[in-house]
Amino acid sequence: MTTEEIHGTVADGFEAVREEFAAFVATERADYEGQLCVYAHGRRVVDLWAGDGADATSLYGVYSCTKGAAHLVIALLVQEGTLELDRKVTYYWPEFSAEGKAALTLRDLVTHRAGLIGLDAGFSPEELADDRVIAERLADQRPFWRPGTAFGYHAYVIGALTGEVARRATGRTLQELFEDRVRAPYGLDFHLGLPEALEPRFRSVQPMAPTPEQQAELDANPTGPHTLASIAFNAQVPGAGELSDFANSRTVRAKGQASAGGVASARGLAGMYAAAISEVDGRPPLLKPDTTAEVGQIHSTGYDLVARAHRSYGLGFQATADVLYPFLGAGTFGHSGAPGSQAFADPRSGLAYGYTRRRFAFPGGAAPENERFVPAAHKAAQAT
Repeated sequence: MTTEEIHGTVADGFEAVREEFAAFVATERADYEGQLCVYAHGRRVVDLWAGDGADATSLYGVYSCTKGAAHLVIALLVQEGTLELDRKVTYYWPEFSAEGKAALTLRDLVTHRAGLIGLDAGFSPEELADDRVIAERLADQRPFWRPGTAFGYHAYVIGALTGEVARRATGRTLQELFEDRVRAPYGLDFHLGLPEALEPRFRSVQPMAPTPEQQAELDANPTGPHTLASIAFNAQVPGAGELSDFANSRTVRAKGQASAGGVASARGLAGMYAAAISEVDGRPPLLKPDTTAEVGQIHSTGYDLVARAHRSYGLGFQATADVLYPFLGAGTFGHSGAPGSQAFADPRSGLAYGYTRRRFAFPGGAAPENERFVPAAHKAAQAT
């Protein structure tokens, strides 16, 4: 691709972000397609996209960036007192007590400490698209480690678990709460349940295309069929399909599965985090300063039993500065997604960031190009 194929605008002072985006796109595969959006102190300052057939309103499967939307709702419910983090989950959801889970608190649940990463028998594709089914099945599941003693990424299920607590407390699904309290008021292109009328804007996910060297790395490090990682990603189930197929299911998009079923543009990702921490279009921040501080406070850090690597989590969010970008402010919170998408808020600099891409990037999770875009955006935001 060439720099002439970069579309969109940047505000004065953010030209370096466009330069980094253009330099990356110029060296990327011909079929690259992605969007980059940045807010600074509630003002959109970067709005870029590239790719044949793409525009600023194109919608992509953002996988685990969905967890950020889900747990922004949980944060709002905690902020208003509807949920209490140190109450036992069973206070809201009595059936959850089965198989030694009675003492687990909501704080432990939302910080990936429950040990309920999946089912021994796994989920069918239809079950994995439905948060209510996931929650019902996991209520009876024995944890894979003693709850509260360790942590591991609840990849496909954390939104169903915390969402069930929200539903028991409010009588409404997490998807309904997100629509009414976050998406609709701000007109965000971030959907937990994509309406049929918006389907023409969805760009189907394309699978990872590793180089021969990257494929050799994958082949040299296979995941066994009954490891914690394979259970967390439902890979032990024959015929469950590839991860890259998940968002291409209309059922998944329609239901808006709260761990990985969200559909968004970069504008939607960045706009949500801007609304969380900044005044946007005359509206006050969704989160009060004390809530923002608690959301971004590291709760689980160290060796992640599922990822088998160092990870850090706040209240349902990744601790983005600790895990990926150490130059960001303490208390930065957000979530990446499997295709390479990334989204976060840095309350100290006023930066809100959103990135999408259509094709999965190797090795999955926040794509390497974010390591070029984020520093440029952060430096510019600090100067404004």
